[in-house]
Amino acid sequence: MSVFLFPNRIKDTDFSVTRQVIALLDQHGIHALLADELAGELVDTKAAFLPQQQALAQAKQVITIGGDGTLLRIAHDCLAQSKPVLGVNLGRIGFLATCEVAELPEKLARLAAGRYTIEPRNLLRADAPAHNWHQVAMNDVVLFGNSRLHPMDYTVYCDGAFVSRYRSDGVIIATPTGSTAYSLSAGGPVVEPTASLIVITPICSHALNTSSVVLSAEDDVEVEICEGRYGRQEKVALCYDGAVQRQLVSGDRVKIRKSDAKAHLVKLSEESFMITMREKMKGN
Repeated sequence: MSVFLFPNRIKDTDFSVTRQVIALLDQHGIHALLADELAGELVDTKAAFLPQQQALAQAKQVITIGGDGTLLRIAHDCLAQSKPVLGVNLGRIGFLATCEVAELPEKLARLAAGRYTIEPRNLLRADAPAHNWHQVAMNDVVLFGNSRLHPMDYTVYCDGAFVSRYRSDGVIIATPTGSTAYSLSAGGPVVEPTASLIVITPICSHALNTSSVVLSAEDDVEVEICEGRYGRQEKVALCYDGAVQRQLVSGDRVKIRKSDAKAHLVKLSEESFMITMREKMKGN
């Protein structure tokens, strides 16, 4: 079996954790594959080096070494090639990257023995028809004003019916997986990650009684960017999973619905999500 490793150079600065993963995989007869651009730093290991897409195609699974952001960066390539992902956490909390460095010997032994499950996660598909743009998000789709000096108006619809008009810095449309990310920071609810739901959370809403809205994953959501005061044209950034992709203006609409595709995460523990959440959020 071959596994593609995707280390974060900023988190694993000396590649010490990457080297540990390569050595542990080799002990279990698993071949480690890395992108050929890393050959210079890791030439003394037992890893093989290939162009990234070729390495992904040959691998049965993917292991990221960094944090949740590292996993998100490679997630879209993994989707395209239907590869399950295991995240090694070098970040702060790690809701996606669930394997801690101290757990590597035990959890990689479980991986080699096939004692794991594959957990599917819902994704969102966002479309901006006026810009001929679409993208798939694992965590969230976010709209926010180019200027944070004044709130803007966003109108939200569900299956064509009016839901709410938010005067806020922006709007987050999150998957259950993304409910522990930006949405949580903005006051949104935590949702069990395998639930079939969509969470809508305004960012810094200028109102006393504004709260998140939780919808079925089968619902179609649409967000319209409204005009500013005195008919001013507002400018908005459209992002998915933290990456800014499009500039929108007043009158533009974004359609968001559950994607037909799913992400697949390698699960090596039977621990419930609620226990994991409680442990990871201690002191935060």
